[in-house]
Amino acid sequence: MNFFLFQIFPYIAISVFILGSILRFDRDPYSWRSKSSQILRKKQLIIGSVLFHLGILVIIAGHLVGLLTPIAIFDALGISHGAKQILAMTAGGIAGIFCLIGLVILLHRRLSDPRIRANSSFADIAILFLLLAQLLLGLLTITVSMNHLDGHEMVKFMNWAQHIVTFRGGADEFLTDVAIVFKLHITLGLFILFIWPFSRLVHVFSAPIGFVMRPYQIVRKRES
Repeated sequence: MNFFLFQIFPYIAISVFILGSILRFDRDPYSWRSKSSQILRKKQLIIGSVLFHLGILVIIAGHLVGLLTPIAIFDALGISHGAKQILAMTAGGIAGIFCLIGLVILLHRRLSDPRIRANSSFADIAILFLLLAQLLLGLLTITVSMNHLDGHEMVKFMNWAQHIVTFRGGADEFLTDVAIVFKLHITLGLFILFIWPFSRLVHVFSAPIGFVMRPYQIVRKRES
C-alpha cells in the first residue's frame, strides 16, 4: 500500500489532472467556471474568498518551493534543515489559519443560505469539505513537526517529492516510517489533484492575471 500510494498513485493523479483538464476544456468549455454566486450575500463571499485565496496561495507556493528546491541549494545558502522547517511551520501555520477562517466562512455561507444551497451541487459542497479536511490535516502536521525541529523529517518529504518529479524509483521508501498524519495529508492532496478536472477547481487556470496589468480605460464625456 505504501508503494502504491507514494510511488504509483502520484503519477496516476498527475496524469488525470493534466489530461482530464485538457479534455474538459476541449469537450465541455461551458462548464469551465467557478459557478459564482456572488450576487447572494456578497459581503460574506468577499471576506471569505479573500482570506481563503490569500492563505491557499501562500501555502501552495510554500509547498512548491519547500519541496522542490534541491537540498543542495539550501545548503549552499547556509539555511539549515531546522531553520527551514521552523520557517515552513511559521509561515504555513499563519497562512493556514487565514485559509481556515476563509474556508469556514465560505462553507457557512453556502450551507446556511437556502438560495445558495439550492444552487450548489453535491460536488460544490464536497470539494469544500475535502479542502477543509486537507487544511486541518496540514495544520495538524505542524503539531507533529514540533517534536523534531532538526528538520530531518522535512528532508524525507523533499526527497520524496523530488524523486517523483524526476521519475526516479524508491520515492515511497522515504515515507515508510513518517507519522500517519503526513501520509494522510499527502494521500488526500493527491486525491484532490485526481478529482480536480471534474470539479469547480478548474477555474484556477482561468485566473484573470492580465486584468491586474490592464491599461487604463479612457472615458470621454458626451459632447452636447
